[in-house]
This record gives sequence, structure tokens and C-alpha cells, in this order.
Amino acid sequence: MTKYIFILAMLMCSFAYSQNTLKVIVKDNKTQKELIGVSVQIQNTKLSGITDENGAIEFNSVENGDQKIIFNFLGYEEFSLNVIFPKQNGKILKVQLITSEEEELDEVVVQSTRTSRTIRNTPTRIESIDAEELDEKANMKPANVSMVLHESTGLQVQQTSATSGNASIRVQGLDGRYTQLLKDGYANFGNFASGLSILEIPPLDLQQVEVIKGPSSTLYGGGAIAGVINFISKTPKEKGEYNFILNQSNITQTNIGGYASQRKGKFGYSILGLVNFQKAFDVDDDDFSETPKSHNFTINPRLFYYPSENLSFMLGNSFTKTNMEGGDMHVIAGDANLYHAYFEENKTFRNTTTFELDKKFESQSSFKLKQSLSFFDRVINIPDYEFSGINVNAFTDASYVINKEKYTLISGANFVYDNFEQRNSGVLDAKSFTTGMYVQHTWDVSETIKLENGLRFDNVSYSNNNFSKNQTFFLPKISALFKINSQWSSRIGAGLGYKIPTVFTEQTESVQYQNVLALQNVKAEKSIGGTADINYKVNILSDLKFSVNQMFFITKISKPLVLENDAVYSFFVNASDPVLSKGFETNIKLIFREDFKLFAGYTFTDATAKYLKGNQFLPLLPNNKVNLALIYEKENNFKMGLEGYFTDEQFLYDGTKTPTYWEFGFMVEKTLWRNFAFFINFENFTDTRQSNYKRVVNDPHNKPTFDDIWTHTEGFTINGGVKIKL
Repeated sequence: MTKYIFILAMLMCSFAYSQNTLKVIVKDNKTQKELIGVSVQIQNTKLSGITDENGAIEFNSVENGDQKIIFNFLGYEEFSLNVIFPKQNGKILKVQLITSEEEELDEVVVQSTRTSRTIRNTPTRIESIDAEELDEKANMKPANVSMVLHESTGLQVQQTSATSGNASIRVQGLDGRYTQLLKDGYANFGNFASGLSILEIPPLDLQQVEVIKGPSSTLYGGGAIAGVINFISKTPKEKGEYNFILNQSNITQTNIGGYASQRKGKFGYSILGLVNFQKAFDVDDDDFSETPKSHNFTINPRLFYYPSENLSFMLGNSFTKTNMEGGDMHVIAGDANLYHAYFEENKTFRNTTTFELDKKFESQSSFKLKQSLSFFDRVINIPDYEFSGINVNAFTDASYVINKEKYTLISGANFVYDNFEQRNSGVLDAKSFTTGMYVQHTWDVSETIKLENGLRFDNVSYSNNNFSKNQTFFLPKISALFKINSQWSSRIGAGLGYKIPTVFTEQTESVQYQNVLALQNVKAEKSIGGTADINYKVNILSDLKFSVNQMFFITKISKPLVLENDAVYSFFVNASDPVLSKGFETNIKLIFREDFKLFAGYTFTDATAKYLKGNQFLPLLPNNKVNLALIYEKENNFKMGLEGYFTDEQFLYDGTKTPTYWEFGFMVEKTLWRNFAFFINFENFTDTRQSNYKRVVNDPHNKPTFDDIWTHTEGFTINGGVKIKL
């Protein structure tokens, strides 16, 4: 009996000895900070878990032998090591993870804040649409960036014409005039040009698009009440880039474009060329076009000179010419009569010359001078009426940036001249001159807290044939970034803004400025607003990454400029009560094995005009919007995506409600021979369009009126083509 007890005791000791304890602490290899939420797994066992608030994890009952331990964490390279058990008891295994190359690519240097910081280290909340996503959106609409903006959370492309397709961009529910559109930091898209701006910016030469939601006036002045959208062009690299696209759609649109750039020694160049042809298309057979007959031509050459690695010059010129004719299909075809008489014709000419000097100093400080001169000529024709004029805009900005280990200081001044002259009558002639000075300080209080504050001083003189006014604005702004740990971070920001009065709004654009009176004794609109968000990211499993961003916003506009009507004319007045827009956005991202990506976005917007009696909701603004996208991609091989968008009820200007609707799209792209990619896109394949509910055009046929545009007018479209990258 004693013999058996002894054998059993020996077996128990042997078993106990074969069960080991492992304690691990995981840190960032650069900062040496403990990483919370790292996924740790012992291969071929059921032993797994995540690190605690001290970056630590402990495993019990690890069997003897060679065990492979795998570490995964969002933003870091996967790491594995082999440990032979039994090992010395009590010895803690210390592991350091390295930031992944993919994360470095995601960590783009944002340009809109001029601080040369990555998004993760910038207190201002910035959303960046990268080159890969822009490339996907170019498959859907190569002619312009409207699709890029339409499918982004919190942004709304508002069509203003049923027959010509003119559109503006809204941020957080506010009218398009409150959003500052920039191309490489140049503000040349306001006032008379605003109704066509996003239709004349092609995506082919864009490196990224940066969106700042909320007050952004410190660096960009008036007009940035709702936010800033900066379209950033590619710059030449030592390795040449040569891209071409050919696209054809079932609604008879043809796009042919090319982009080329390269730097050789001290010189570099880039050139964009794009031609778009569109035949008039009537999807609902009501005799009126949903897309106009048009042709558009854009060419944008830029020359770069690098006397040294610390000094560069850029000189560019962008030229765009567009002719669009919509309306009665018989008129467009040249078969007009008394019954078939209505048309809407837009002819535009835009030329923008830009110059930039960039000087970097050994102290890591830099000086930048930007200058642009833009001419925008537009003629609008409808039966028995013409509106035309030329808008001249001159922009100069000089800034000096001081970069130190713990802070960045930007100071600068800019001058903006804007002049509109109406042909023939001159009724709406107007001009303005703005002198601005600004300073912005970004301070790294610690590794976990970054503060940014700024102040802008603007003096603005604006006038027309009726009156002239001079106003001064002090615009403070403050932002903060809190890196709670490797998984959690938060940003808050607030500031003031203003917008000088203009007759060029979405409402007046929709009536081609007919019977609109010149401004008289009105003041600039002023705003106060802010945003706050929180971010969370984690590796749920070794192959599944999850991240979520929850953002809240609020903006109040005092003395809003409101269009009123009498029996004949329309005119603007400052309302006594404000416009208030508030709500939140939720963005969720799931990535599985880097091949499958699921994006989900939800926007709730509660925007009201307090000056209205009864129903105070802003028109053409849904309370709820949902964006969904599922993408499968094998890099440089195959790509497909399924997208779905839900839009809630909207109030029209007459107070009636629209129905809710869904729209869906599907895209496939296949790369062959490395340089050729073939794509096909099924846009809105459920054929959601406004004419399914009610005709957009109202009788009489020869002098029609049009309903407000609240969804697609063209319905289901198919387009496909080829992209060549050399």
C-alpha cells in the first residue's frame, strides 16, 4: 500500500511541475509606456487574454515544452516569441511592441492646421479621407468630388437645380455658405462660384481630403462657421507618377483624364487634365432632363523649383471651362416651339493662378507665403432672362511657424479681396476686403495632454451700391487632446466665427438670382460653436480590429441672414433670433485580417431656426442619416464594395415632409498586369429617385416650376472603365 501511495505522490508532483506560471508585461518600444488591451495568446492552447491597466497579463497551467506566444495590438506589428518551459519561476517576461508600418501610413501629416503634426497628435479634430478611398470614389464619379462628400458622415451634398444639377455642400446641417472650401489651402470657391464649386474639383490629382467640423476661423477667417474642407493635391516625388482614367456610364457620360508628376533634381512638375462629356438624360420620360447636356474641360499644370532641400517654390495655374444645358429635352435637341420652350444654360470660366514659397530653417522653423488670383465668369440663361457676372478673388497669406520640442507656434497675416460685378444692370455688384492677423499655439503639456489655442483679428470692409460697412472681429479658439491610454482618447474644441453678408446662397441659386434685391443695411452673421469626441480602439481577436469615434457638436449663429419675399422681389434681412444646430455623429470601423472592412456611420442633427414661427426645423435636413460600407480588398489585385445609405424625413420649404429612403451601391475593381485596373460601379441600384414619389417639374410645360430637391433625380446608374497607373 505504501508503494502505491509513493507512486501516486510522484505522479502528482510531476504533474504539478509540468504546470507553469507565466507573467508578461507589454510596453511600447519608443515611449516605454505600458500597453493596455494587448491580445496575448499561447498558440495551440486555450490560454489567451488581454493586458490589464499595468500592461500585464498572467497565465497559469502552462505545460512544459516549447510554447509560442503571440501578441497583437491595433497599430502595432504582430509579435511572437518562443519560450521553453519549465522556466525560472517568478521571472517576468518583458515584451516591447513596435508601431506597425500600416499605422505609420494611417498617421498622415495633416496640412490644414499647418503644424506638420500627425492626426493622432493634433488637438483639432480632423477627419482625413486618404488617397485609397479617393481612388475608390473616383470609380463612382471621376468628374468631381461630389461623391466623396456625399458618402461621408455628417456631410450633405445639396442639389439646387432639378435640370442642371448644381449643388453645394452642407456640414452639420448648416447652409453651404457656412463651409469654407479650400484647394491646397487657397480659398477661391466662395460667393458667386459656390453653386458650382464641388462640381469643378476633380479627384484624380488629390492626395487627401481633410475635413474640420465646427468653428475653424482662427487660421481661415470668415466663412468657416460650420467647418473647413481642404482638398490637398499630390506633389511630385523622385519616382514619377502617371495615372489615367477612362469612364463611361449608361446615362451617356464620358470621362477621360490623366495625371502626371515627377521630381528630377531641383525641378518638379505635376499636370492634371480632364475632359467630361454628358448628353442630356431624362430618366422619367417627363420631357425634362435629370442630368444636363454638358462638356467640361480642366487643365492644371504646376511647376516646382527646389534651390535647396530647405527652400521650394511652386507656380501653378488651373483653368476650367464648363457648358451645361438642361431643361426641356426638345429644346436641348434644337426642336423648340411654344410648348417645348424651357431651358437652363450655365456657361462658366474659371482661372486660378497660385504661387507658394516654403522656406525651412535649421531651427525647424519655417516661413510660407501663399498667393492666388482667381477669375470666375458665369452666365446663366433661362427663357427671357439672363444673369451673368465675373467674380475676382485675390488671396495672400504669410505665416511663420516655430517648432520646438514641446510646442508649435504659428503666426501670420492674410489679405482677401473679393469683387463681383454683374453684367448689364450691376444691381448685385458687391466687393469686400479683409485684413487678418492670427496666432495659434500648440503645447504638448505631456505625452497624454495636448493643448491648442488661437486668436484671430479680422477687419472687414464690404459694400455694394446701397451701403458700405466696416466690422472688426476677434475670434478666439481652444482645443485639447487627451490621450487617456493606448485605447482611449478624447478631443474638445470651441471657437467663434463670422460670415459677411452675400446674396449668393442655396435659395437664390435655385431661382437663378431672379428678382433678388441687393443687400441693404445688413450685418455679418456671428457664431459660437464647439465639438467634443471620444475614441476607442481595440483588438477584439488577433485578426479583428475595432474602433469607434463618438462626436458631439453644437453651433449657434446670431443675426442669421434670411431671405424674405414680397409680391415680386426677394431680399435679405438679419433675423433677430438665432439658428441653432446640434447633434452627434457615431463612426464605427471593423477590420478583419486587413481584407474585410466594415464602416458604419450615424448622424443625428437637430437644426432649428428660432426666428421662424411654428415649425422651426431647417428645410432639406434629415434628423437621422446612416452610412454603411462593406469592403473586401486584396491589395493590387481585387476590390469590391457594398454601400447603403438611409436618409430620414425632411421638411421642404413649404413645410411638407418627405418620405424616408434607402439607397445602395455596389462596386468591383480588378487589377491586371499590375498597371491596369478595370472597374464597374452600380450606383443607386434600387433606383431611389424623387420622381418615384412625385414629379419634380410642375406645369405649365413651357414655364415650369420645380419642387425642392431632396433626393436623387437621375436614379439607377451604371458606369465602368479602366485605370492605368504607370
